[in-house]
Amino acid sequence: MERKIRMGMVGGGAGAFIGNVHRMAARLDGNIELVCGAFGRDGEKSRATGKSLFIPADRCYAGYEEMFAKESQLPADKRMDFVSITTPNHLHYPIAMKALQLGFHVVCEKPMTLTVEEAESLAAEVKKTGLLFCLTHNYTAYPMARFARQLVREGKLGDIRRIMVEYPQGWLADAVTVDNKQGSWRTDPKTSGITCCMGDIGSHSENLAEFVSGLKITELCANLKTFVPGRTLDDDGDVLLKFDNGAIGTLTASQIAVGEENALKLRIYGSRAALEWRQENPESLIVKRNDGAMETFRRNWAGAASNWSRLPAGHPEGFIEAFASLYNDFAQAIDAFNAKRSYTPEYPSVDDGVRGVKIIHAIVASASGDQKWIKL
Repeated sequence: MERKIRMGMVGGGAGAFIGNVHRMAARLDGNIELVCGAFGRDGEKSRATGKSLFIPADRCYAGYEEMFAKESQLPADKRMDFVSITTPNHLHYPIAMKALQLGFHVVCEKPMTLTVEEAESLAAEVKKTGLLFCLTHNYTAYPMARFARQLVREGKLGDIRRIMVEYPQGWLADAVTVDNKQGSWRTDPKTSGITCCMGDIGSHSENLAEFVSGLKITELCANLKTFVPGRTLDDDGDVLLKFDNGAIGTLTASQIAVGEENALKLRIYGSRAALEWRQENPESLIVKRNDGAMETFRRNWAGAASNWSRLPAGHPEGFIEAFASLYNDFAQAIDAFNAKRSYTPEYPSVDDGVRGVKIIHAIVASASGDQKWIKL
């Protein structure tokens, strides 16, 4: 790379979980430096967060509009190259759109926008500007998830017949209190959008299923449920799936599954073999057959999986490293963009973001309307 890529951040202030994950991930490979931020809507709090991150006070802003305006006026060798958006869902669209309009590349948390119209508008702006956009579906960057995709592409499973993906958590099994910042915004339609559970973790599930299988969901039939009294958005749900090759599947997501932590699991069944991957045991990929022994592939002994790894066998890589792979890929893409040379990234794109929003809306439409099977 010619130089370090300069990053700005919107969100990620005191009490935020995912913002700090993004910051740790971005600096892991040494190709990105955080140079500015609007870490909250309160200027003092934003500056306090910036100070703790050793960012100069004059580059800690009270809001994203101020940040973009002032950063765009800086010399090209000083201003940020891209912005990382780690805010609640309702702010993703206006921040990303403004960044693109002022010439900045974008990394954005999922779901990309609240509405399909916003998503398509954002995709049109990315195409118009030619700028880079990364959606942080980080589970696609785990080495063994990518190795699983490779096995499918090589035909090791045969014809794909069934896909089962589940994502149970238990952290929203009770009503959230005001001081529960992460739970409060996710269960509020004003900040989360039309869905809680399906938008938060169901979106990861469908994205991972399509990423590994290489297939596209064509139709779905959903049932959503809200268990916690007083909550207005879903906290649990099931979705029947049809894929473009004729395969069928299921997607289950729950945030009221008491005792579960982050139990994302993907199973894909083909005509010759099946695979299983669990996020809580990410170093292993299990391959099963009717006519042979079950195989367990480990990250550093799985051939090509080592291409996406940083550490030797027995030194676990996980959540932050997967995020870091997206950021490193994005940094390489920006470096190629600046040098006007070709580069093919692996990170989820704005088109994945549009698809995710459409699937979320189709799930809600199916669950709430008379037409149960919704075409995509």
